[in-house]
Amino acid sequence: MGVGLIIGWLAPDFAVELKPFSTIFLRLIKSIVAPLIFATLVVGIAGHGDLKQVGRMGVKALVYFEVVTTIALVIGLTVVNIMKPGVGVSLQAVTNVGELVAKKQTFGDVLVHVFPQSFFQAAAEGEVLQVVVFTLIFSFALAMIAKEKRVVILSFCESLAETMFKFTNIVMKYAPVGVAAAIAVTVGNKGLSVLINLGLLIVCLYISLVVFVVFVFGTVAVIARVPIRQFINAVKEPALIAFSTTSSEAALPKAMLAMEAMGVPRRIVSFVIPTGYSFNLDGTSLYLSLAAIFVAQAAGVDLSLGQQIVIVLTLMLTSKGVAGVSRAALVVLAGTLSSFGLPLEGVAVLLGVDQLMDMGRTMVNVIGNCLATVVIARWEGEFKPVTSQ
Repeated sequence: MGVGLIIGWLAPDFAVELKPFSTIFLRLIKSIVAPLIFATLVVGIAGHGDLKQVGRMGVKALVYFEVVTTIALVIGLTVVNIMKPGVGVSLQAVTNVGELVAKKQTFGDVLVHVFPQSFFQAAAEGEVLQVVVFTLIFSFALAMIAKEKRVVILSFCESLAETMFKFTNIVMKYAPVGVAAAIAVTVGNKGLSVLINLGLLIVCLYISLVVFVVFVFGTVAVIARVPIRQFINAVKEPALIAFSTTSSEAALPKAMLAMEAMGVPRRIVSFVIPTGYSFNLDGTSLYLSLAAIFVAQAAGVDLSLGQQIVIVLTLMLTSKGVAGVSRAALVVLAGTLSSFGLPLEGVAVLLGVDQLMDMGRTMVNVIGNCLATVVIARWEGEFKPVTSQ
């Protein structure tokens, strides 16, 4: 990351040309996601055979996701009202936001979108939640057939899972190059001035994220008796990958490996982390509440506490349709702004510094999903910390 920053600063034209090296890394990582989720979930559910436990774990996960993301929304709302970063910002459109508005989704659209019409299409398009839903139904069906027929597919999936973990290790050898290129391209495109432009908003977001991580994640970790030092060591590499690439997907395989190595059973890891990519985006939820009120402040619209709460409740639902990929939050934000009559030029203003903010929120998303796996495993009484490192 440091090398990429220096290259982007000293040789911006050359840095921009490094984009293919970053893209190659992201493409390789994304090719791992669907087969890895499919194989590990099938083995975890159909191989275990206790469908009631899977259902119980799913309910616990969704309850945990909803509580934590709601707290994230409230923290974003509180900090933006205290610091008021939008006051004094002149809203002027700097880009066409029409394509973002066109993607606005209703609750019905989000619900239908959860269910895939083709597993292979969902895999190719990186629709993580669709892959999870298909795999869950497939696993339930597999658990219902005769054991002698089931064991053939289970054996294949076990081999596929092990192969994909080895595939991940190979791709991770290339990670330093991909990460350096991603940072270099960002700085080369925007220049170091991007660190200053709308600086108060960026500071506001990162203060909110730090408060959230220290107090909320810290409290959760203490309550769930998570070995904090061991957790930090396990999560730091996937977190840095997420920070530098602004893609949760890029960090997913490494995050799954790290949590399993920490002592969380594979079937819990393979269920909670992919599901969390649609339902537990803590950093994105916090950002959305902060950004929506920022736009209102920038437009000079004085929102009452009641109106702000309604916006937060709306975001609580719409943010569940956000994929764990770069820039998806802007789509939800554009839809929310238009729903409440706030100027869409706000999205255009945010685009100028969104890369920097996306780094922080994506990293928190990944940390949050890793923590969720340990919490659910502890809740299920199945977390077995690895004492020797």
